[in-house]
Amino acid sequence: MTTHAAPSRRAPQGLLARLNNSSHRAALNTFMVVVLAHWAEHIAQAYQIWGLGRPIPKARGLLGQEFPWLVTSEWMHYGYALIMIIGLFLLRPGFVGRGRTWWTVALGIQFWHHIEHLLLLLQAQTGHFLFGKAVPTSVLQLVFPRVELHLFYNTIVFIPMVIAMYYHLRPNRQELSAMTCSCQHAVHRHEAVAAA
Repeated sequence: MTTHAAPSRRAPQGLLARLNNSSHRAALNTFMVVVLAHWAEHIAQAYQIWGLGRPIPKARGLLGQEFPWLVTSEWMHYGYALIMIIGLFLLRPGFVGRGRTWWTVALGIQFWHHIEHLLLLLQAQTGHFLFGKAVPTSVLQLVFPRVELHLFYNTIVFIPMVIAMYYHLRPNRQELSAMTCSCQHAVHRHEAVAAA
């Protein structure tokens, strides 16, 4: 007579599996710190332009005050756009249901935002500017000024991210049963506190 052992639950293997299971909550928190730091830069720059009346070249955000070359470096802007798309892509498998839908919306919008920054970077590196302009210009910059455009881009990526996080941390029963990431422990703690 042969007996079968119950299948053991092994920890997921590989970086992507860990990011979306045992380390999902920590990875999301780290990613959100990066996103909020970037927001702080844009908000500071907007305040410098519209609150303090500085000309755009003198409105350098927070880090740009100490390191002015950061604001004019297309590498820095492209690097952040790349970090965003990589983070959104890598952390997506940990989401389920409505949260995953909204996270995917943010990923799609960020993909286009990344393309715009790639166009700017390539123009800055080659010295060949599109659309007959004297400076690197993205597609939607033909219609909107750069500062306002990138505030808009960051807003329309951030809003679905926040909605995704809300649904991820407040899943319905079906979503909760499908969750395999470390965030489900926070959901259970939240439910226990709410029930008390």
